[in-house]
Amino acid sequence: MRPFGSVRLWRGAAAFPLAAWLPAFATRRLASSQSRNLAEPPKQPVNANQVLQNEYERLMVLAEQGGGPSARKRHQARGKLLVRERLAALLDPGSPFLELSALAGAGDYVYAGAPDDDSETKMPPGAGLLTGIGLVAERWCMIIANDATVKGGTYFPLTVKKHLRAQEIAAENRLPCIYLADSGGAYLPLQHRVFPDRDHFGRIFYNQARMSRDGILQIAAVLGSCTAGGAYVPAMSDEAIMVHGTGTIFLGGPPLVKAAIGEDVSAEELGGALVHTQQSGVADHLVENDAEALLRVRAAVKRRALPARQASTSPLMESFPAPRASIGDLERTLVGENPRADESSARLIGGAGAGGLDMYQLIACLVDGSVFDEFKAQYGTTLVTGFASICGQQVGLVGNQGVLVSDAAKKGTHFIQLCEQQGIPLVFLQNISGFMVGKQAEWGGIAKDGAKMVNAVACVRVPKITVIVGSSYGAGNYGMCGRAYGPRFLFTWPSARIGVMGSEQAANVLRQVQGERSDPAAEAGINALTKRYAFENSAWFATANLWDDGVVLPRDTRQVLGIALRVVESASETETSVTAQRGRYGVFRM
Repeated sequence: MRPFGSVRLWRGAAAFPLAAWLPAFATRRLASSQSRNLAEPPKQPVNANQVLQNEYERLMVLAEQGGGPSARKRHQARGKLLVRERLAALLDPGSPFLELSALAGAGDYVYAGAPDDDSETKMPPGAGLLTGIGLVAERWCMIIANDATVKGGTYFPLTVKKHLRAQEIAAENRLPCIYLADSGGAYLPLQHRVFPDRDHFGRIFYNQARMSRDGILQIAAVLGSCTAGGAYVPAMSDEAIMVHGTGTIFLGGPPLVKAAIGEDVSAEELGGALVHTQQSGVADHLVENDAEALLRVRAAVKRRALPARQASTSPLMESFPAPRASIGDLERTLVGENPRADESSARLIGGAGAGGLDMYQLIACLVDGSVFDEFKAQYGTTLVTGFASICGQQVGLVGNQGVLVSDAAKKGTHFIQLCEQQGIPLVFLQNISGFMVGKQAEWGGIAKDGAKMVNAVACVRVPKITVIVGSSYGAGNYGMCGRAYGPRFLFTWPSARIGVMGSEQAANVLRQVQGERSDPAAEAGINALTKRYAFENSAWFATANLWDDGVVLPRDTRQVLGIALRVVESASETETSVTAQRGRYGVFRM
């Protein structure tokens, strides 16, 4: 089962060819504004999008291999299923699965600039943890599964961060949490970065307690070792299932017990399934193998009554009007043959977004029937706002068609308030170099107008989902609901660029600061910084460091958004207090 790239498509998700597209946009026909014949086959020279897709596939293969062939063989020799086999057995037949942060710790993209022999740069594939959302007993659930083939399932700094992000999504969307536990606890060489701080290892158990208090199911299947801090995952769960012969729970394993008190004891005698189901009561159900444990998990989830809103429909049984535009045709126009995504500012000002991406074309590829009800179409035209449906879910769309000027920021603020008032989820499509700069912009109040939009994004209570499809630079990241502004989900395209500014822009700023001085050493430093910026601004660096919830290919974006929207829509209707507080903001500087 492949993440993102092989999310099972819902019925009706196939796209019509562009030649058959008769768009129903409220204010314009996109096809009439396009002079290039998109039906022509793409040119054969080097295609930057194909290069990015190849890198995506390479990194995904590395992530899916886990600890490698020898570790996988040892794992299977113990009679245990591999982590993705466990996932496949747990999910409903035909269920989509939205894997989160699959490329955390990917390749050589973590902690750029550190020495090659620095152990902190050697992060495990996928951070040694599989997380994602799928249907279990017809209910959306968050699955958090240790991959014991990767360093025994121990927790690196990124592992903790990934686990906590999965719990955050579960809490926000009231998703039952299923823990497939097979972990050796904290990775001891990096204990200073996984144990003592607020958002370190202990926060996992804090979150479990708080979600259980709030009625969000916490269920653990102990499929292998649960050592030290890892022992608290099943202990803090509402129900715990243990596999006889392979599952163990103990705060200190046999080596520690021997060192601490001189006692010789086997792992099974110290904390095996029989001990904890018959003596200690730490676990609730004794099973004989992984498959039986996963059946027990499904039964526990099914026992909980489905929320009425979720039980009424199943996304696997629905069909929606397909977009009349092809994402494949759009992909061929994104960046051209020689992309310089970090040199987009000139094109962003008053024109289409970075890399020639037309936001109207993108929206046409994502929304049901390519029907888009645009809001303020003739005002603040560098920001596109309007209403549509994605896989049957009504949304408010906010997308960049250029740099954010004052009129666009005020338009965005108005539209965000409107969606908040009407309870409509917001989808942000980021391709932004930032807010406009210069004397005219400053005199016109760009700082206060931008602040209004940032204020609205920060305070709005309806669900927000962000996709970074191009540039995401400077304060534009804030106004368009970047990671710091609490989107329920944030995904990036392989072509995304994220940073304070682009690498060439940073170099030019430094040269301006230096003035006319000609210093070879300083120029060499600028060149080195430019190279570093280009590396650190990439989507791969961002996703490796868990600044997003995963890289998604353009062709999968509609399906990923459809699943994410159904997940946020299925949250319990007990949020009456949130509904009552809608429309409350900080002070707008007028």
